[in-house]
Amino acid sequence: MVTTAADRPTPRRDRFTSKGQAAARFVAQRGILKPVAWSTVKVTVVGRRKLRELPKAFVAVANHSSHLDAPLILGALPRKHARYLAAGAAADYFFDVWWRRGLTALFFNAFPVDRGGVNPRSVSARSLLERGVPLLVFPEGTRSKTGEMGHFKPGAASLAIATEAPIVPIALIGAGRAHPRGSSWPKPGRLPVGVVFGEPMRAEEGETSAAFTARVRAEIVRLHEAYAPRILSASPGSPEPDAHPSPEGERP
Repeated sequence: MVTTAADRPTPRRDRFTSKGQAAARFVAQRGILKPVAWSTVKVTVVGRRKLRELPKAFVAVANHSSHLDAPLILGALPRKHARYLAAGAAADYFFDVWWRRGLTALFFNAFPVDRGGVNPRSVSARSLLERGVPLLVFPEGTRSKTGEMGHFKPGAASLAIATEAPIVPIALIGAGRAHPRGSSWPKPGRLPVGVVFGEPMRAEEGETSAAFTARVRAEIVRLHEAYAPRILSASPGSPEPDAHPSPEGERP
């Protein structure tokens, strides 16, 4: 039997995939969020060339130390990858009151994640990936209290394995120092921070989620160690990253 266009199910449209809401997010993210974040810190972006062959659905995985983390990633990603990116956000904080829930949805296309591991209110992260919606996940579950990278939970790796989506490892450098946990605003002086994208990673045949998680974490640690000295040594008076190339010869 031949399936015609009329017989195919209509793709589900909601706030995660709506073109209208994507346009509103573009204004919110590139017109408000990025200019504000970029005005408070000095940003270096490395590795965007590695994302050129990235498919529509992927899982961005990063270390987590600051409220700057998601804005930095959204501002550093190429527009085509950031357009529908949905960020996992703590349900007990970002979705507990209506105004914070609305702002989180507008700026981050966020879906609620229960930090205890079970959240019946949450949309299915797997279903989002299967619909072509890329995800941003912080597998530490919360911002680092010490500045050291914590244990990674295996959820992101499990999603990637189940959907055959690649993971993009992202090292965030200096964000916790520029906007420490417990502070209401980044420190004055535009401290240097970095967003370093690694090569997309896929699970190997038969690899468990725990093993894949360990491999992703090790790559983020490697990226952090490789680029932190150069990025953090940038002086407040040095030229803007937009005016000069990043360490890999790319413009942010």
